[in-house]
Amino acid sequence: MDASDWDRRYAATELLWSAEPNRFVDAELANLPPGPAVDLAAGEGRNAIWLASRGWQVSAVDFSAVAIAKGRTLAEAAGVEVEWVIADLLDHVPEPDRFDLVLVAYLQLPSEQLGTVLDRAARALAPGGVLLVVGHDVENLRHGVGGPQDPAVLYSPEGITARLPGPSVDRAERVRRPVVDADRAAIDILVRAHRSAG
Repeated sequence: MDASDWDRRYAATELLWSAEPNRFVDAELANLPPGPAVDLAAGEGRNAIWLASRGWQVSAVDFSAVAIAKGRTLAEAAGVEVEWVIADLLDHVPEPDRFDLVLVAYLQLPSEQLGTVLDRAARALAPGGVLLVVGHDVENLRHGVGGPQDPAVLYSPEGITARLPGPSVDRAERVRRPVVDADRAAIDILVRAHRSAG
């Protein structure tokens, strides 16, 4: 799907996703000391706004102008400041060595394109910075619920870690996410890595 497709999806409903942060973002990042952060594929900004409310200086990047406009409105209502950037992540290059946190949540791209984004994400980490990647796992097709149905844009923990030769991987696993009104959970990947402080 391109930016215009996503614009239509975001325009069709008040909120495409929850206003609350993703459960894994909350669990993994709640105890980190705030600093500069970038949320790549931020959508309507739920994770970026949550981070900003916890003292992070957040840049939120997405190629959907409709999503970014919604994010601005939500941030204003929450009384937080977020830098909103409309950009395609296949073109956007976050500033290298700058961010204490780089978040990539549910950016479902074919392997080569994802590799480009993850390489730039890893380069954007400041010394000691944390990279968190959350996405739909390929096992979700057979054993989970929801999410994309194209295996070419689904991930595995091993596939993500193979794309991260620089940062040290702290956690790489499949995680289950409850889905309202579903008889089983969705299966996601969660990869957390960090750049050495030295």
